[in-house]
Amino acid sequence: MSSHYKSLVTELFGKANITINGLQPFDIRVHNEQFYKRVLQQGQLGIGESYMDGWWDCDDIPEMINRFLRADLLTDISQNIRYLLNLIWVRLTDIGSISRAFEVGKKHYDLGNDLFEKMLDENMIYSCAYWKDAATLGEAQIQKLDLICRKIKLTPGMKVLEIGCGWGGWAKYAATHFGVEVTCVTVSEEQAKYAKDFCKGLPITILLKDYREATGQYDRVVSIAMFEAVGQKYFRAFMEVAARCLKPDGLFFLHTITANRHLGPAESTWMNKYIFPNGELPTLWQIAKSAEGLFIDEAHHQLTGDYEKTMKAWYENFMTNLPQLHPKYDERFIRMWTFYLLISQGICRSRLIHLWQFVFSKDGISGGMDSYIDNYLPDMESR
Repeated sequence: MSSHYKSLVTELFGKANITINGLQPFDIRVHNEQFYKRVLQQGQLGIGESYMDGWWDCDDIPEMINRFLRADLLTDISQNIRYLLNLIWVRLTDIGSISRAFEVGKKHYDLGNDLFEKMLDENMIYSCAYWKDAATLGEAQIQKLDLICRKIKLTPGMKVLEIGCGWGGWAKYAATHFGVEVTCVTVSEEQAKYAKDFCKGLPITILLKDYREATGQYDRVVSIAMFEAVGQKYFRAFMEVAARCLKPDGLFFLHTITANRHLGPAESTWMNKYIFPNGELPTLWQIAKSAEGLFIDEAHHQLTGDYEKTMKAWYENFMTNLPQLHPKYDERFIRMWTFYLLISQGICRSRLIHLWQFVFSKDGISGGMDSYIDNYLPDMESR
């Protein structure tokens, strides 16, 4: 029977020109013969967990995943009863509800600030950087922070709400360089503690709250890499909160990963279990639908290629600092985190996902975004 499993998996991987124990850098080297049965029984969850257990290796996992996705192999692997049962479970557990909102904070962002300090740049920015004219990760992240501030034309004295503030990097930059006052909400206790210290002495308020608890009126509302954790059932509720908190003449900035088609937790079983619980990437259609009647899409900008480059920089930092992390994080965790950083590069390369930045208004910008851009951001790409 084991030879039958091996034959099926070999045939399946061959559709993506991936050879078991082959010589190409994206080929898989199998160390445990139980790997084949695990893949067929558990799909992508089995692939990820067997990597964590050391059952297989690959010299170029990003390219392997790219080939998997372009050949649509993960869909082939997932078409089984366990996938269907998981899909039903996901829908019954109400992804994105207030009762589950803090799960991603506890399971991911609260892993330890030391882990993220070793992986990210000096400002602890955990979102796609902007690599135009940047040579290092730190420079690329500063360019991204500045780009956002200029896109929404921050001016001194403005009050800004940031939904999902990370470790306070953007808030600190905006307050320091543009003279604004920022109120931040986050569901991560560790991020909140770090951000309060990082932003000390600045007009920045850090609140440990779900986005639905945000109150007040603001000149600008900003959300950077948080919409992916909202859950598709609550995309509209998120937009309603942003609209409720934004002044009539204000602007709402949204930075988010999107997918070409709906990819819920049931189709991202490994990532959902180990990295981002309850995550659901929006499609462009879902973003437009959730904003309908609330906002006007004034501009949108795709950061083509920037996310793969950012993930690669995080991976290199992580590997460079691995000796300092080993005492606290065991080998299985290290392989889990390595797999996450590597497959993310491959997913970006496959163009299954994209990184978009949106600028929304409530009542429309006088003269349109083109005249607005001409006055403050000549090189911004809008479509």
